Order: sequence, then structure tokens, then C-alpha cells
Amino acid sequence: MNDAEIRTLAVPGARLHYEVRGTGPLLLMIPGAPADAAALAGLAASLSGRYTVVTYDQRGLSRSPLTEPPADQDVAVFGEDARRLLAALGDEPAYVLGNSGGALTALDLAVRHPGRVRALVVHEPPIPELLPDREHWRATFQDVYDTYRDQGAGPAMRKFVSTVQGEGGTPPAPPDFAHMPPEALEMMGRIQRNLDYFLAHVLLPVLRFEPDVAALRSGPVPIAVGVGADSGGGVPAASARVLAERLGVEPLVFPGDHQGLALDVATCAEIVHKALG
Repeated sequence: MNDAEIRTLAVPGARLHYEVRGTGPLLLMIPGAPADAAALAGLAASLSGRYTVVTYDQRGLSRSPLTEPPADQDVAVFGEDARRLLAALGDEPAYVLGNSGGALTALDLAVRHPGRVRALVVHEPPIPELLPDREHWRATFQDVYDTYRDQGAGPAMRKFVSTVQGEGGTPPAPPDFAHMPPEALEMMGRIQRNLDYFLAHVLLPVLRFEPDVAALRSGPVPIAVGVGADSGGGVPAASARVLAERLGVEPLVFPGDHQGLALDVATCAEIVHKALG
């Protein structure tokens, strides 16, 4: 997973770190915050025999520093970064995979720049604005933000994780730092350093995003929506099911839960490849 070519791209207000693996048609993979490209490195490596796979850290996270003072970042800003990155990689449309919050970036890209996207897979996009109890979730995420302001990142993230698990979800096991490979330890450290920026400037703006479902449904981009087989009733899995229904597609069932793309990478790679068709 360490054979990637490391590159950078200057965009307005930030400098993006991105990684290129493999050969073949272009596949852009977008991770969700507060994680970074390393969260999808295993899947990228598994697909690199079939695609030129590009992963990156979204602006303000990990190795993609801001070049201006921190400010709230909405999905449109992240979507423009993805467009600029694709433009730097060539003129042909790309396959795109978005995971978690990165799936929101991917959906925005497909709406506003459909000519850049050949086909799209989104895995558990958290879209509380699509849910019937969206007012409840607005209040819940506001409470996460207020907890961050009053008590710090640790208590806020504990509340945030509960929104991902939902009822019926299995709490994540504590990290096994003693047996974690060096690259995973490095990513965990970067994620910890991302939390303040994520909670202060990304959480609320991004979770107020609502995709233009009508434009997605009538547009030229084929879209597959994935949900984890072991996911509970949290926001990402519930959102994926609602989005799939509104798009008129059957959800793709991936192994595992919200973190499934990072775990059973061989199975997930086959599902993604088949979906991109």
C-alpha cells in the first residue's frame, strides 16, 4: 500500500495531497472527514491492477493544508476541489467512489460537473437532510458542535460516533495500537489532529448538504449506492437507503459496517468494479 506516487495540487485556499496507483481508466476515490486518503489505501491497492486509482486528503485535513485562515467549508467547496483535481489528471471523465462524507463531495461533483464523471459509487453518504426526522438530526449535530465548543473534541466525537452507529449498530472495538502497522498508526495520529478543524468548520456545513436528487436521477451519470451489511440505523446507512430509493436503484450491500471499505478490501473491490461496469 506504500507504492503510491505522491503529488500535490494548489487550489484556491489549500494545497491538496494526492496519491496515484496503478494503470488503466481513472478512478478517483474520496474519503470522508476526519479521515484521509490512507483510509482507502487498501481498497486503492486492490483496484490498482484495473484502474489508475487516485486518492487524496480533502482540504484542511492531514497533508492537505489550508493556505488561508480556517473557515467553514461546505460540500460545494470540496466538490470544486475534486473537479480541479480531475482537470489536473486529464480530460477524460473518471470513475468516482465516495465514502462517507466523501460521498457527498462525489454527489455534488456529479450534479454540477456531470461531464467529469463516468460512473459513481457512493458508500453510506450521511445526508440527514433527506431523512424524515431531519429536525431531530439537526439538533443532534448541533449538540455535537456545542459539546465540542464547551468540552472539547473527545466528548464531541463520542456523541458523533453514536450518530454513525445508530440503533442496532455495533460499537467499534478499541484500536489495537500494539498490532497496528506503522502506516495505520500514522493515520490515527493525523485523524486526531484533524478533529478540531473537522468539528469547528466541516461538521455542520457538510451535514446541511442536500443533493439535487432530481438532477442525479435525470442526469447522465450512473449511480450505485452502497450500505454496509452490518450497519445499524445510524445516519449514514439510513441516508443511503433513502437515497437509493429516491434514485430508483437497489442498494449495493457491502461487507461490514460504515468502515467496511477499509476492512474486507478484496470483496469490496469486486463489488466496486462490478458496479462501475
